[in-house]
Amino acid sequence: MIESVQIAGVASYGQNVQTLNGLMKFNFIYGTNGCGKTTLSRVIADPAGYPSCHIGWKSGVPLQTMVYNRDFVARNFGPSAELKGIFTLGEQHVDNVGKIAVLKTEMDGLRERIANLKETLEGADGQGGKRKELAELEVWFQETCWNQKKKHDNEFAPAFRGVRNNAENFKARVLQEHASNLATLVSLADLQEKAKTVFGPSPAPESLIVSPSLDRLLSHESNPILGKRVLGREDVDITAMIKSLGNSDWVRQGRTYFDEATGICPFCQQTTEASFTASLKAYFDDTFLADSHAIDELAKAYASSADHVVKQLSGILSAPSRFFDAESLKTEVELLASQIALNRQHLSDKQREPSQRVVLEPLADVLNTISQTLAEANSQIEAHNTTVANLGKEKQQLANQVWKHITAVELASALQDYTTKKQRLTGAITALESKITAAEADLRKKRKDIAELERATTSIQPTIDAINGLLASFGFHNFSLAEAAGGTAYVLRRPDGIDAKETLSEGERTFVTFLYFYHLLKGSDSESGVSTDRVVVFDDPVSSLDSDILFIVSSLIKALFEEVRQGIGHIKQVFVLTHNVYFHKEVTFNPRRSDRTAMRSEETFWVVRKSNHASRIEAHTSNPIVTSYELLWAEVRRGDRSNLSIQNTLRRILENYFKILGGTDTDDICNWFEGRDKIICRSLFSWVNDGSHFAHDDLYVAVDDTMVESYLRIFKAIFVKSEHLAHYKMMMREAYTDEIESASVVGEAPEPTNASETASA
Repeated sequence: MIESVQIAGVASYGQNVQTLNGLMKFNFIYGTNGCGKTTLSRVIADPAGYPSCHIGWKSGVPLQTMVYNRDFVARNFGPSAELKGIFTLGEQHVDNVGKIAVLKTEMDGLRERIANLKETLEGADGQGGKRKELAELEVWFQETCWNQKKKHDNEFAPAFRGVRNNAENFKARVLQEHASNLATLVSLADLQEKAKTVFGPSPAPESLIVSPSLDRLLSHESNPILGKRVLGREDVDITAMIKSLGNSDWVRQGRTYFDEATGICPFCQQTTEASFTASLKAYFDDTFLADSHAIDELAKAYASSADHVVKQLSGILSAPSRFFDAESLKTEVELLASQIALNRQHLSDKQREPSQRVVLEPLADVLNTISQTLAEANSQIEAHNTTVANLGKEKQQLANQVWKHITAVELASALQDYTTKKQRLTGAITALESKITAAEADLRKKRKDIAELERATTSIQPTIDAINGLLASFGFHNFSLAEAAGGTAYVLRRPDGIDAKETLSEGERTFVTFLYFYHLLKGSDSESGVSTDRVVVFDDPVSSLDSDILFIVSSLIKALFEEVRQGIGHIKQVFVLTHNVYFHKEVTFNPRRSDRTAMRSEETFWVVRKSNHASRIEAHTSNPIVTSYELLWAEVRRGDRSNLSIQNTLRRILENYFKILGGTDTDDICNWFEGRDKIICRSLFSWVNDGSHFAHDDLYVAVDDTMVESYLRIFKAIFVKSEHLAHYKMMMREAYTDEIESASVVGEAPEPTNASETASA
């Protein structure tokens, strides 16, 4: 069954889509000739021929469409003298008919099963079900992956090269890496640090830091001279005196002054004996002098080593490397310098007082800290230089580690959910597709079986008998249907055997065409397809028929309605399109309906209108057509009335009400007015009237909004002057206004708007 029709961009339909939705078993569409009804029937007959239009089938399963319109008439009453035979199931083949009925029931069950499976698979509208769940899962996972890309894009852009600008490709890469990445899992912090070098600006090799030699400086701390008391000889006669003084260093320093005084004591100014000079010289012998020299040399060597180390460290700090903490190293160097300064003071004291034991401040801890800092920096520099030398390999390795981290850590949970749900959904979809394929194969087989049974059971003779019976019962005795020579077609013959097809009147031609279509609905024009489910469209089937035949046609169509209601036969849905008010009222009459409101479970009402050269479709909750007279007033009430047809609409109302029903002469009505208003009144009555089928092809019409307002003013004034304003008010309903302009003003006649106005003027 058709659930919706969308039509646009064809014939009189513009680009704004016109939609019929919520369609039921019976759908009634009213519209005047030329408004777009036949276009609608053509779209239903051949939707593939109108790509800008769309037919929405229930469960997405299309049925056979059978359309009665002028195209059908042209195809079947063309140049050929024969009509295709209509094959129906012969009642004498009871067994085959029963088998076909059983197969039809089974096919209906299969169709329902297929529809249910498809609804589960893709939803009632083809946009849901398991496929939608899978699509939504893919969208969720893709967005989840893309969020990770955006999170790390600045740091790891080179790792994402090739998939940075496409979320779908990025998701596919995540799945690929999840399945095949064997890289070592590295923490995010380490990846970020390594990326600064590998993914940063093209790095250059770094020079190693030249660490100062610290062993020599440290070796001075263990020099034995530091702990030795440097004293004179014990066997000299002045030794006792020096010991009693307890300060040989003071004596040693005073000797310098004694030597300068040439034998005179610098303290008492007494002349000393030569033996005293010899004793001093003997006391401060070569051993003493050697030890003193050793102390001096140690102080000099220590100063040199210390200056060398401090200078090298200062040079390192003046151009700090990014591989060590310069502030921390500076602190250690400052500590080293302070300790060296203290040791130099100790050595100076030792030089001044050799007899004192001295212990230097140990530098091992601070020097070890400095050495370790520089060693670690060099280790990092070596690693950096190795990376630079193997940059391509390092980039690939880092990229692999980045993907490993993303898939194994950050997307681990999402990947687990995605994989589990996708396996479940794809499994369900595969199972549903398999069941649908099997059911469709079974359906095709049953359809083939039915076709075989139909070929063995069908005949065209029952249709000949039925149509001829109807023709005779309705008074058509001068022609009848007969079987053509081949046995698969019909011919129309006069009683004397002469072909009657080309000599039929328009009414006869229309009626026999309808009867042919009517019986075709219950059969097929081939030996198979007799029992195919179908949708039927009647597009103005009563053109050129008199009222008696029109009633018969409407009765036959209503009989089809009853069969559809009861589920008899193969028609599942009916569309009736007409411009004939009487036929519309007849065919829509339904005693089950308590009022004009549509029975929502089985019928819909629509009106097709053309305004400003564009067709549009209006839905109605009730039957919009009451009488043709009411329909004319409805056009007057509309705010978007057509300027082209309003004059004729007003004329038909006046003619019906005053002339036909009231017996009032139109000239008398026009004499109620004077001047310009009289001219306008005459033009209302003189508008061409060639019937409802008249087409304004050769008529120049120039009716603007101002002229229409004049027509409406005079139209209202006629009812006022005739004292029938109450009728006008009743028919205008909510569109009625109390404004009544003077209708007796004498003025110049308007320019004629068409040929009839010219003649009237």
